[in-house]
Parts: sequence; C-alpha cells; structure tokens
Amino acid sequence: MSDNGSINIEVVYGTPEKQLILKVLVASDATVEQTIKTSGMSRYFPEIDLSENKVGIWNRTCKLTDTLKDGDRIEIYRPLIADPKEVRRMRAEKAKEEGRADKVTGGRAKTSKRNVEKNDPAPQDNSDA
Repeated sequence: MSDNGSINIEVVYGTPEKQLILKVLVASDATVEQTIKTSGMSRYFPEIDLSENKVGIWNRTCKLTDTLKDGDRIEIYRPLIADPKEVRRMRAEKAKEEGRADKVTGGRAKTSKRNVEKNDPAPQDNSDA
C-alpha cells in the first residue's frame, strides 16, 4: 500500500493468442468493477463485457462490487467454448466405440486373464539334489 491510501492491483485477461497483465494503482476502497475500468483493459480487448464475463480474485470468483486488498490480482474470465459435461459424454462414447470402455457399464473394458495370477507364488523346486 502506498502512503496516500492507494493500493497496487493487477488486472489480467487473455485469449489463446494474447495475454495481458496490467498494473493499476487505485484507491483502497475501489471495487473490482472500478479497477477493471480504470485499467483500460477494454482498449486491448473490446470483446470484454462485464455483464457477461465472470471475474475473480486469485482464482476465486467474486462480485464486481467486492473491494480489494493491496496486491490482489483481478482475473477476467472468458466464457467456456464447450460444455464440460457434454465433452466428457462424447469422450466416453468414443471410448466405448473403440473398445477402450465396457459398452454397458462405461468402465474399463475386460481384458483376457493372464495364465499366471499376480499373487501366485513362483513354482518351487522340491528335488533333493
């Protein structure tokens, strides 16, 4: 924290092509939304819409009205490209088709048993030579 009641904050946003970290000095009572606007991040990424994009502080989602502490890092999150549940379901279907998963249970496909079980002891030589 600086002497005049201001705090140092980082505002971050990124796309697959470009990532940007902006350092901003704001009043100690500044909100997340005020700090993002002060940072000027929208000049670099005009697609940012704070009514749509979620935000967080150090990987934890927060509200735009939350206040900040010195050294906080505000992250602006992009929307998901695909629904994670749908992607998982498609991956499981593909595994079933390829025989990597059991078609009924979805678990691992059954493999043929080995001739020798893991826990069987090695054969003993009982000859008295």
